[in-house]
Amino acid sequence: MSDKTILGKHEVDTISRLAAISVAESEVEQVAEKLTSILDLFAQMEKVNTDGVAPMSHPLDQVQRLRPDVVTETSIREKVLKLAPSSEDNLFLVPQVID
Repeated sequence: MSDKTILGKHEVDTISRLAAISVAESEVEQVAEKLTSILDLFAQMEKVNTDGVAPMSHPLDQVQRLRPDVVTETSIREKVLKLAPSSEDNLFLVPQVID
């Protein structure tokens, strides 16, 4: 295990409340150890020199295939507005809900 201080019950309670999870009293010590090891890993990662490393969106060199941006459907606004009980200036008129 790490030579750093293990999180205590108070920290586990706070973290579990913020994460909206319940941790049984019998599991507090085990959860504290796991959270401590995760925090130790973050501390270890912070020490790595990343100067000159370009940010990337994906760890693999992949390109997302995109479809051409073309209109495939026609507007049916006029047809639908004719079916509406009430319309004005190409907009649907609805009853007022809020006074």
